[in-house]
Amino acid sequence: MSNSDTGPAEAARTLAPDAAEVLARARGDLRMGMPIVINRAGRAVLVAAAETLTPGRLDLFRALSGAVALAITARRAETLKARAYDGDLARIQLPADADFAWIRSVADPAGDLTTPMKGPLLSLREGSADLHRTAIQIAKSAQLLPAAIVAPLEPAAAALVPQTITRVDQDDAVRLTLGPLNLEPVVHARLPLAVSEAGRLHVFRPADGGEEHYAVEIGRPDRDQPVLARVHSACFTGDLLGSLKCDCGPQLRGAMAQMGSEGNGVLLYLNQEGRGIGLANKMRAYALQDQGFDTVEANHRLGFEDDERDFRIGAELLRKLGFSQARLLTNNPAKVAMLEKEGITVTERVPLIAGHTEHNRAYLETKAAKSGHLF
Repeated sequence: MSNSDTGPAEAARTLAPDAAEVLARARGDLRMGMPIVINRAGRAVLVAAAETLTPGRLDLFRALSGAVALAITARRAETLKARAYDGDLARIQLPADADFAWIRSVADPAGDLTTPMKGPLLSLREGSADLHRTAIQIAKSAQLLPAAIVAPLEPAAAALVPQTITRVDQDDAVRLTLGPLNLEPVVHARLPLAVSEAGRLHVFRPADGGEEHYAVEIGRPDRDQPVLARVHSACFTGDLLGSLKCDCGPQLRGAMAQMGSEGNGVLLYLNQEGRGIGLANKMRAYALQDQGFDTVEANHRLGFEDDERDFRIGAELLRKLGFSQARLLTNNPAKVAMLEKEGITVTERVPLIAGHTEHNRAYLETKAAKSGHLF
């Protein structure tokens, strides 16, 4: 069909964003402080990220709904001694006099030790929490604090929300979060490296508008043999700055050196900073560690799980590169289990011991005791 044959209705459908594009737009809006609407089966809620909400928009939420709640994860609720009637989350009723500072203090643990009394916090237990759950998940995927202001919208109030506000269908959001990753190759090119002049960098981009991920191919690994592989999550502080708080930088360089020594291998560099919570939240966790909490406790106080990474990405990249077997450079049995679950045969776990210092001794002990790492 030529351009002249395209009618207005068909053109409008073609130009309209699909579900993945809408979700990507919603993440960007929350990061900018814009509200979004999440709807399902005739129900709708207005949502804003607690971290980026402005006082003026909080007033508008209250004007549109008389039942505004702050949705937080069960991990954060446990810290605040609030009841999580919904299992993995709690819906905290917003007090009439609650202002922006109160919301931020409940969502962000930075001041927990200086102002420990936030309550009494009244958790809601009636009605469905499914839209609140999706609000938290989108905030997480935007690498914001996992806390959201949620206001149920009756039809009259929903009609007052501008059409320019991004509207997310909850079923689409769940499907895109749990469904196939749809990572597509963008480009690859020769990249001589210090460990091997026969290097090649592959760039992959997810269809949902998320972070790109990289595969560094060293030498020319045989696709019919188990490849020496490292699934490495980005660590700006360790990989680039030489942080002594973790062992990430030495592990990265050690893995590449071993691949260079053996003549081939694949380094999968996944942009999942801070175990998937993003650099800003990772720095929040570091600040909590300075108060005496270990790495897992800090994540929990922020409202995150021990590890928020999606390890399916590593298996997907190996498949895209044509590998079905791997000798995995890792101290983390969970990575082995992930690859096996996703159809990659791990013929050997190759230990990667590097970068142990007095600065990260407690961190590594916590990883061993609470996350099952083997050293």
